[in-house]
Amino acid sequence: MKSLVNYIGKYKKEALAAPFLKLAEALLELCIPLFVANIIDAGTGPSAKRVILLNCLYMALFGLAGMLLSVFSQYLSSRAAVGFSTGLRADVFRRVLELPVPDADSFGNSRILARLTSDIDRIQNGVNLGLRLLLRSPFIVFGSVIMASVRDPESSVIFIAAVPVLAAVVFAVMLVGNPLQKKAGEKVETLTARTSDNITGVRVIRAFSAEKRQNEAFSAENEAASRAVILAGRVTSLLNPLTFVIVNFAVILIVRSGAAGVDFGRISQGTVVALYNYMAQILTELVKLASLIITLTRTSASADRVREIIELSDSIRAESKETAGSPSAADRPYAVEFEGVSFRYPGASGDALSSISFRLPAGGSLGVIGGTGSGKSTLALLVPGIYRQTSGRIRVFGEEYGPGNAGRIRKRIGYVPQKAKLFCGSVAENVSWGGASGDGDIDSALRTASAYSFVAAGPDGKDTAVERDGSNFSGGQRQRLTIARALSGNPDLLVLDDSFSALDYKTDLEVRRGIASAVGRPARIIITQRPSSVMDCDEILVLDNGSCAGYGTHAELMETCPLYREIYASQYGGGAQ
Repeated sequence: MKSLVNYIGKYKKEALAAPFLKLAEALLELCIPLFVANIIDAGTGPSAKRVILLNCLYMALFGLAGMLLSVFSQYLSSRAAVGFSTGLRADVFRRVLELPVPDADSFGNSRILARLTSDIDRIQNGVNLGLRLLLRSPFIVFGSVIMASVRDPESSVIFIAAVPVLAAVVFAVMLVGNPLQKKAGEKVETLTARTSDNITGVRVIRAFSAEKRQNEAFSAENEAASRAVILAGRVTSLLNPLTFVIVNFAVILIVRSGAAGVDFGRISQGTVVALYNYMAQILTELVKLASLIITLTRTSASADRVREIIELSDSIRAESKETAGSPSAADRPYAVEFEGVSFRYPGASGDALSSISFRLPAGGSLGVIGGTGSGKSTLALLVPGIYRQTSGRIRVFGEEYGPGNAGRIRKRIGYVPQKAKLFCGSVAENVSWGGASGDGDIDSALRTASAYSFVAAGPDGKDTAVERDGSNFSGGQRQRLTIARALSGNPDLLVLDDSFSALDYKTDLEVRRGIASAVGRPARIIITQRPSSVMDCDEILVLDNGSCAGYGTHAELMETCPLYREIYASQYGGGAQ
């Protein structure tokens, strides 16, 4: 939690004031048993009525003051806790967006969502309770011991003996329960990931009749999560009964000792009642403290998970601090250079790409073609540095990716992913993400991508609403809008990862011609399974299981590359162009 304290930020005053208000309220609460004792000791004498009324008035005033202090403290602690969690959640969200794809993949969507929602909610609850009870409960416990010592030094021995035993029980449960709570949280995260995967892939599951297998896997993980949560709950549930047993045993000793003291005239009956009330206060506050410790245990586990993202982001930020200087496109003859590049995904048994080499001149075009799983999309991800090669060298505009230059290089690259991704908002907002500086850039990008006609025909033109994932557009329209987004910033390099698959051949040709004649004539890497989309490229790279199976022009590959001829023949028949 220490590394997260800085997120209190502008709520430091509230965070400091709330505990001290609670201490003031606790001090007033410690005086209540004294008033009760005075009322009992007043008896039935001539001044009893006045003493009783006066002490009742004091109790009412102290109770009202304590209530006001408690309410104001609750308001301040809630304000500080909500402000803390708001700032923390916003910063973690920003850091998640900055994480490199491999690191984001290692966390997984479900784990990241759990940290942004349930984990931060637990931290907020822990901060709120901590500000109110972390000082108040120990203060009342030790204050009750002191007040009991003042009223009856002999009975205070019982209090002094009971408190360490209670503290030992509380801390023992905490030490055992903390790792169990953390393990239970990890099991729940795994279950959440399984649920998310099943919901996302429900169509695939049904298509392959895999419902039974997924149900069995889910049941196994659900059972494991249940066992972990139940075990943690059993350990932490021991806290309340153990503390109740110890405190009630102490109450028996107090009553027994107090009765003897009253018989011998050592103490009054009111003092015995006061001692009982102080022990009851200790019991109440220790129960609260036990509950608080359980909450803080869960909070600590959640804080550790959130801190993983923060510390990873800090290390990445330190390594990727932007550096000045950038060679222009005119300074370098090549937009992209691959020299013996190999890449293996984390945890994979083999390379996704192996010893790939090519050079793409500025303003030139490179086609990449191959079967499913041949490594085409992996190559597309390596060009903008989303993943880093395992071996070999990659230069983009003459620079190798390193600390400080990734963001600068990516600003010159337009990337169109294999799956068209659109976000809630308007068409103009989605297209402008590519770096458009105004309506002119948006219109130009839409025309180049052959998307202007259907956008203009929409109910609100460029302001037409885009639903989640662009579900109110067809597959071809979504692809053209993502191409327009990549073009809107006038990039020097355009990477198109199978971005024409939903387009008919005529629209495919229109889009490719538009891109070839776009302002600045960007270099182009066109990844596809259609030979027609790459036939007119300057060079074509043929991939097979991550290796280069052919490299050259269309005519050269038709003569020298059997795999390219096979792909061409499978789609167009024979061998004639």
